[in-house]
Amino acid sequence: MQFIDQVEIEVEAGKGGDGIVAFRREKYVPAGGPSGGNGGKGGSCILVATSDLQTLLDFKYNHRFKAEDGSRGGPNNRTGANGSDRIIQVPCGTVVYDAETDEILGDIVEPGQTLCIAEGGKGGLGNQHFLSNRNRAPEYALPGLPGEVRLLRLELKLLAEVGIMGLPNAGKSTLISTISAAKPKIADYPFTTLVPNLGVVQKPDGDGAVFADIPGLIEGAHLGVGLGHDFLRHIERTRLLLHLIDATAEDPIANYQTIQEELLAYGRGLSERPQLLALSKIDAIDPAQTDLEKLRQQLQELSGNQVFLISSATRSGLENLLQQIWQMLEETEQLESETPLLQF
Repeated sequence: MQFIDQVEIEVEAGKGGDGIVAFRREKYVPAGGPSGGNGGKGGSCILVATSDLQTLLDFKYNHRFKAEDGSRGGPNNRTGANGSDRIIQVPCGTVVYDAETDEILGDIVEPGQTLCIAEGGKGGLGNQHFLSNRNRAPEYALPGLPGEVRLLRLELKLLAEVGIMGLPNAGKSTLISTISAAKPKIADYPFTTLVPNLGVVQKPDGDGAVFADIPGLIEGAHLGVGLGHDFLRHIERTRLLLHLIDATAEDPIANYQTIQEELLAYGRGLSERPQLLALSKIDAIDPAQTDLEKLRQQLQELSGNQVFLISSATRSGLENLLQQIWQMLEETEQLESETPLLQF
């Protein structure tokens, strides 16, 4: 499945129906008077979140949406029918921007959540509304008003509790394939992961937590270098960041600093998000050449965060890492219940 997480669409609400000019023509009613009905309201364009969609791929091929126009009024003071609303389904986690002003119009997170992004035009008034003592037979009515037309930018930000980040080939895809049922592409060349991967990991209480494997960041990612800039938005909603560092790398500490600098440069509070660090691929380390414990302590002192030694290939250290993740998620959930998490 092709992963699309940013699109532009045009929406147009329905025009209101016209009011009409009509007069009563009834037997035994010598002065019937005006009876032109009002036009119906135009349909609105409404976004609805659904868990059935995972990407914005559908909008790549269909990017213009129009609601139904309202019907014109009828005689005998009959109001025209309202136009049907245009319901547009989007994935949960979609942020809606006005593409021309960059204003955030809404953030659709929960399944079933709705957002009206283009209001239908009001129906015009029929001539019955213009009856007065000075004008007993008005021969004019008002046309319906046009509906709103908007150019929107939709951005999908994945809803994951834990975001796994690191340089290319740090072992992110291997980790998520080991602890969940996700089956991402895994190879030994840079940028194996071209799109975010989601995996559900079972908690001890039986519930599931969603982990997101974010494509590799590199130096300059916040400026658009490499792939990471396109996907940094997907870790904005995460409660916890898991930073994987390849223990077999030439300079793991420099690699750690590279990612942290990118988070800080990107902004939006990512550098302040709770983090765990894990030195990966420890099964490939020669103890005679690399002192893992010393490296772990150096990273722990530098970051101020707990550092784990893990191997996805042998599952070494994964149990302790997951236990700490569950504990930190529980703490952040309690904190959010007291202070609601801001959505970006």
